[in-house]
Amino acid sequence: MGRKYAIIDIETTGGNPSRDKITEIAIVLHDGEQIINEFESLINPERYIPAGITELTGITQEMVDHAPKFYEVAKQIVEMTQGAVFVAHNVRFDYGFIKKEFSRLGYAYTRKQLCTVRMSRKTFPGLGSYSLSNLIRHFNIPISDRHRAMGDARATTQLFEYILEKERDTSEIKDMINLGIKESLLPPGIDMEKIHALPESCGVYYLHDELGNIAYVGKSINIKKRVAEHFSNLNKKGSKVHRIVRDISFEETGSELIALLLESYEIKRLQPPINRAQRRTTFPYVMFVWKDGKGYLRITTDKVKLKDRKNLRIIGEYPSIASARSRLGLVNEEFGLCGKLTEKEKGTGACFGFHLKQCQGACLGKESPEEYNVKVEEAIPYLGIAFDEDFILIDEGRHEEERSVVIVENNRFQGFGFISAEIGFQNVEELKNAIDPYPHTPENLGIIQRYMSKGKKKVQVVKIK
Repeated sequence: MGRKYAIIDIETTGGNPSRDKITEIAIVLHDGEQIINEFESLINPERYIPAGITELTGITQEMVDHAPKFYEVAKQIVEMTQGAVFVAHNVRFDYGFIKKEFSRLGYAYTRKQLCTVRMSRKTFPGLGSYSLSNLIRHFNIPISDRHRAMGDARATTQLFEYILEKERDTSEIKDMINLGIKESLLPPGIDMEKIHALPESCGVYYLHDELGNIAYVGKSINIKKRVAEHFSNLNKKGSKVHRIVRDISFEETGSELIALLLESYEIKRLQPPINRAQRRTTFPYVMFVWKDGKGYLRITTDKVKLKDRKNLRIIGEYPSIASARSRLGLVNEEFGLCGKLTEKEKGTGACFGFHLKQCQGACLGKESPEEYNVKVEEAIPYLGIAFDEDFILIDEGRHEEERSVVIVENNRFQGFGFISAEIGFQNVEELKNAIDPYPHTPENLGIIQRYMSKGKKKVQVVKIK
């Protein structure tokens, strides 16, 4: 076949690669026809092995106390898997742990990957479960050391051979390795090695043209996966990417919020030709106040050209009519404004809020213009405000020893930066000093507002008093 496969299994102290460590590793090197090499080693995780893990694997603290630490076998792992496809049953688990161990050493470990769970689902459809235990039973695979690295690696190798035997046409396997990309369709200057070298982390990526100019800016929680989608998609946009793009660069952010804010800033700054959605630097929709023939102050949201705005009493500018109406809806309820006079509702008669006793009947003339207009004037300052107080958001960083910082003050996005997770901060001023300033736009507040509304568990909110 001309391709090598490194079939790998690991045992660990738990299921979280950021917290847990590897206790054992096994590698079976395969050329698509037969095993050509093997390697196995216990690993000293330099931490306690939970009793439940020992019960499952049989690996005790005493067994690993004098075993090599990961850095002592790291070179051998790199050399053995060089040029090979990383194969595992649930590859995200094994690959994720090994990649994390290498990142702690300051080394970016990247390999093409294949998952035998996914391959088994395709090759042997209709099974009740695709766990390794069930597949071992189903295919009667001999195994002497279940839940030990080499025992499971050899069982996975046997399963892999069954898949290869069934899949005579290797194009499907190649498709899985290449993330759905046909190598022949990649643009000049970009090959699969460049795609696989991209990080599987959150950040902003840049697609460059042949002169090095940035033609597209995007963000993703998995940069490699998202870029691969660009090159595997041959729709109108995908064809344009293929025609123009010749190189890729990226910036990891850790925090999805910072990725969103940085993407928005970069699109407006660079005006990339392939981007369209966020290229606008002005906000076409405005909310403004005017007085009708009966003396009532009305609030209207509409698309208004810059030259026509000077004679309007504008409350706020918005990137979309939906964002304007969303804010107006919240203020309507809080101040008892009329749905008809804020154009939330159309038609004649009473507004819906009147039936709920939220509106006092301005739509029916039951509330005088003088009384109603006082409420409108009280509401106006709040319509241009996304947040009622100043605060700092502390979110995930680019690695586990770091946290990100985003500051909103005076209802304006001030910028973002990073701090040490270990050192932390003593006061708000330290957090302010950690940020790099970025220009404010109303859109930034919308991005922050939507992100906070998701209720992210890891986000810490520090109020600025």
